[in-house]
Amino acid sequence: MATAEQLKALIRSHLSEDTERFYTIALQLAAYEAQQGHSALAHDIREIVDRARRERGPRVIKFPVDLRGLILVEEPKTPKAALVFPEALSERIDRVIHEYRQQHKLKSHGLTHRRRLLLTGPPGTGKTMTARVLAHELRLGLRTVQVDKLVTKFMGETSAKLRQIFDFMQQEPGVYLFDEFDAIGGARSLDNDVAEMRRVLNAFLQFIEQDTSDSIIIAATNSPKLLDRALFRRFDDVLYYELPGTEDRQRLIRNVLGTFIAPTFAWKSVLGESEWLSHAEIDSACRDAIKHAILADKNRVSAILLRQTISERQSTHKELRG
Repeated sequence: MATAEQLKALIRSHLSEDTERFYTIALQLAAYEAQQGHSALAHDIREIVDRARRERGPRVIKFPVDLRGLILVEEPKTPKAALVFPEALSERIDRVIHEYRQQHKLKSHGLTHRRRLLLTGPPGTGKTMTARVLAHELRLGLRTVQVDKLVTKFMGETSAKLRQIFDFMQQEPGVYLFDEFDAIGGARSLDNDVAEMRRVLNAFLQFIEQDTSDSIIIAATNSPKLLDRALFRRFDDVLYYELPGTEDRQRLIRNVLGTFIAPTFAWKSVLGESEWLSHAEIDSACRDAIKHAILADKNRVSAILLRQTISERQSTHKELRG
């Protein structure tokens, strides 16, 4: 059954009328029961919470006036099955999910779960999707902090805005994604750096180290070499993303095409054509092929059609590379 700490936390959240906190703890309790082999009870708890959320309707997030427009709110429905990554990376994402669900067990031994993640890699390789998956799997909202807007619009008071964001994390548990993070995480020794940005980075380092919220903090960047080295040790885990290999490309194409894939499919030519494309580009090429098939009143996507849409993506890719 539930631990004493879980029961006390559940009662506190109910008495303080913190409904979202109550839901979060109830789902943690469900995860705990599932780990104990009580799958039917875990399923019933999740059903009760999901039904209550549906009846209650979308929750209106009350942002401080100064933060409106800086944080985008999303309730993702992307399951982990949608991720197509090498096994090693998938296992590390699984570990984040498992530790969050079992955080009470870790806390009873004076340990904390992984909740500060740095995601690095080329555009379109699944960093943002990982944030969506974590939010969905952990039953948390996704809050995307628009770092570029934070820096350009509020130059001179960015550190103060960062403090407000971290204070908000304490009040509103969720998955907080700092996308394009190199906008504030650039190395302090860069020649084009300015005193204000050094203060912003120092402030972020201080805030993330002192943060004690239940939120998951994710910083994502396409340019890890631009980041200040002091950042890396502030994160619990650093995940590296790469362009998909042959096996991952095949799995991704199968996942997206689904029942649209033709019974006989020339995989060798398709996989050769799709080399050097990102997950996002392959996904888009597959969806373009499906649209072509539907508009042509066909229910299958041939390898020839997919190679055509992939070729279009490759042309764009080559132009961008110069």
